[in-house]
Amino acid sequence: MRTEQWYKDKVFYQIWPRSFKDGNGDGMGDLYGVYEKLDYIKSLGCDGIWFSPLYPSPGVDCGYDISDYMDIAEEFGGMEAFKKVLDGAHARDMKVIMDLVVNHTSTEHEWFKKSRERIEPYTDYYIWRPAKPNGKLPNNWDSLFEGKAWQWDEVRQEYYMHLFAIEQADLNMDNPLVREEVKKVLRFWLDMGVDGFREDVITFISKKEGLPDDYIMPASKGFNYFNHGPHLHEYLEEFHRDVFSKYDCMTLAEAPMVTPKVALKYIDETNAPVLDMMIQFATQEADCMFTDFVHMPFNLRKLKKAYSDWQNGLEGKGWNMLYIENHDHPRMVSRYGSEKFREASAKMLAVSYMFLKGTPFVYQGQEIGMSNWYPSDPEMYEDVQTLWQYHNVGTKKSPEKRLERLWHGSRDSARTPVQWDSTENAGFSTMTPWFYVNDNYKEVNVAMQEQDADSVLNFYRKVIKLRKELSCVRHGNYTEYNKSSSKLYVYAREDEKQKILVVCSYSEAMEEFKAPAGFDLRKAELILNNYDGAATSVLKPYETRVYLWQK
Repeated sequence: MRTEQWYKDKVFYQIWPRSFKDGNGDGMGDLYGVYEKLDYIKSLGCDGIWFSPLYPSPGVDCGYDISDYMDIAEEFGGMEAFKKVLDGAHARDMKVIMDLVVNHTSTEHEWFKKSRERIEPYTDYYIWRPAKPNGKLPNNWDSLFEGKAWQWDEVRQEYYMHLFAIEQADLNMDNPLVREEVKKVLRFWLDMGVDGFREDVITFISKKEGLPDDYIMPASKGFNYFNHGPHLHEYLEEFHRDVFSKYDCMTLAEAPMVTPKVALKYIDETNAPVLDMMIQFATQEADCMFTDFVHMPFNLRKLKKAYSDWQNGLEGKGWNMLYIENHDHPRMVSRYGSEKFREASAKMLAVSYMFLKGTPFVYQGQEIGMSNWYPSDPEMYEDVQTLWQYHNVGTKKSPEKRLERLWHGSRDSARTPVQWDSTENAGFSTMTPWFYVNDNYKEVNVAMQEQDADSVLNFYRKVIKLRKELSCVRHGNYTEYNKSSSKLYVYAREDEKQKILVVCSYSEAMEEFKAPAGFDLRKAELILNNYDGAATSVLKPYETRVYLWQK
């Protein structure tokens, strides 16, 4: 049983295993490589690790199509390597959380194989439906990855639901036996010493009864019928009551399209929460609509509203999860920052979210300012969602325009190997890597930045160290200023001991800055900035500053 909310004082580092570090020389990232780099992660100031899936998988969706929940894939080193990493992390006072992916399994999972054969008790482990009398699909719902949400199975002679890839069959969480299986999985890892879970699209696990056609959504049909479904809270409460409440662990739920008000139904600490934190998507939507592939001009006001809505909406009731990058979105320097001003904008983006209230997550490579990847051929992409988009959406446009759309939207930009040094393969592997290395690895890599006191990497270390030292960041209130500005994000954090003013310019031009009323900069200490020289009333491109007043 948890005695304290330790996750509120942590900074987590997300590892996407395939592309982090190859430790055994086969071209694939693995746990041997992670073990080598535990001290590096700790040196950042990070004291928690979130692993994207490490389980056995056919790899259709890079590990999110799981074929065995209670093992570690051999390609990553197997269970022995995982236990070594887990022990190594704990010896360094670092927590470890796993990815829990229980909306769906791989169609190679034993449960699915037995379900399609109607072998009890697995017959109803998945969502099966016969074809309609007219031969049509069971309903008109869309998959978020590939076409419609139904696939015909020749063995069972029925359709199964797949909200993601065809090979990712949705589990029938309404079946109590399936929920018991989930609890077995949770206990297995928690008993081993894992400290919690990031729960993949967990808000999709309860579908509307009857699976009706959707005549509301113009696209992504069915979304309102499978997101925050009728029994979601009931099932999350069951997992919390029967498992999580008995361990010293944390739960972090991925929740597409969630609002602060809806999130509080699950994470309100004043009213029996069933989860600790939720991953919102609002801060990822300042340059797109609903999906990264619907690209739009970056809108700072939209981003600021998302930050403030969540800071204010959860104040005193729930705890924020803070992030600007993960494995599911293109690189932030290329989106909200500037590749022309890569270092300055990478540093500014770090400051923009690291001093908010919540638990920050840093995604691998973010700390050195890795940027988007621009392949010359769409078939160089690996991601199932990206390839489907290219071949099925906007096909009347020129190949060049369609490829450019992938440059803006593909999550494969976040999945190129981490750039450790300027040697061949960016120091990721001594063999040809499983995936392409970004062409800029000779200019952007860890080894070079370790030697540069002014690098993005060392700036991240300063930011995280400051964050942990300032009481107002952990406990203080939040106030946004300059709300109407389309260039500046300015906010304050304040408690009874101190206050800080955080200033972030999202502009390539010089921008005038005047401190808000009540903030006398002459009495403040400038504790962090990303340009040398004295601070003036004009902000340089992508400049950021943090001012401190002690009370």
